[in-house]
Amino acid sequence: MVTIEVAGRALGLLPQKAALLPECATLLVADAHVGKATSFRALGVPVPRGTTSETLAALSELIARHAVRRIVFLGDFLHSPRAHAPATLDTLARWRAAHAALPLVLVRGNHDDRAGDPPAALGFQIVDEPLIEGGLALCHHPAPVDGTHVIAGHLHPCVSVRGRAHERLRLPCFHVGAQVTVLPAFGSFTGMHPVRRAPGDRVYAVAGDTVREVPA
Repeated sequence: MVTIEVAGRALGLLPQKAALLPECATLLVADAHVGKATSFRALGVPVPRGTTSETLAALSELIARHAVRRIVFLGDFLHSPRAHAPATLDTLARWRAAHAALPLVLVRGNHDDRAGDPPAALGFQIVDEPLIEGGLALCHHPAPVDGTHVIAGHLHPCVSVRGRAHERLRLPCFHVGAQVTVLPAFGSFTGMHPVRRAPGDRVYAVAGDTVREVPA
């Protein structure tokens, strides 16, 4: 974990493509896109199975490793209305039962508007953006909010770096600007888009089990 400071608060950048507010043990997760593979298969697109289970297993590992006391999902928890397929909802229900006492908050994103809210039985607190907490605005869309530092998702940021034999690698990244921090997409079946880096921005790439700052 790499720890930075935003709005006077510590923010841990995790190689699992999530962020942690250690003072309140709150895990921040953007763009889980649960049920995306199911949605694609329903449209006849052959994609791998098991991505929902993989995403939820990664969440469970983080909950245990960091003694997480709350998760805030920064939008796009479910990918589409087809994510309400019985098999996907059953997987979600079993995961939720294993973490029944853990508060879950969803800040609605654009995919949530189309997919609909998670079933009430999953026990989410569902809010619209911004969710203001102690100088931070927890959002889906990475737009400035006056008087706060925004932590958001939506863009699925990545950065291109030079690898071995001079090949170029595209790695998911955290993009930290003066007013807005954008988290990488957490879901195991999501695309990525290159960051547009402004002067003074910091970019932290996720490479395997490490997070490393990428110089300008």
